[in-house]
Amino acid sequence: MKILAYLLLMSASAVSLQTSPAMAAAHASAADARAMLERAVTRLNDVGADKALAEFNQSAGPFNTGELYVFVFNLKGVYEAYGAHPGLVGTDVSDLKDAEGRPIVRDMIEIAKTSGHGRINYVWLNRADNRIEHKMSLIELVGDHVVGVGYYPG
Repeated sequence: MKILAYLLLMSASAVSLQTSPAMAAAHASAADARAMLERAVTRLNDVGADKALAEFNQSAGPFNTGELYVFVFNLKGVYEAYGAHPGLVGTDVSDLKDAEGRPIVRDMIEIAKTSGHGRINYVWLNRADNRIEHKMSLIELVGDHVVGVGYYPG
């Protein structure tokens, strides 16, 4: 009887281990982030900064889905929109560094000023699973707004 109970326990454990990865949430893809960034840039150009920034700051809006959200800061590094934490709008993040000490906002501004668009890889806390992970943000300069969407490449 003990052997039967042991085999049942081991079988249940094996099934549980096999199904856990399938139940884990998948990260958004680079294509998902690119599509959201393109929608955000289009929206900003179509309706203007005031309306678009208000939409980007809606926690339950179309520019904040799962781990993807739009962020915008001006060329001085002040948040104008931050879908993950709209309460930070108006905060100067020009000196913000990633988990490895890299000045990511300054780097994003530099990329935006020199190329008009680009991407940056950095180390960031993934709030979905509370782990430090590599993150990639795609950015684009629209007027004097640095618009971005980040994703975790996995």
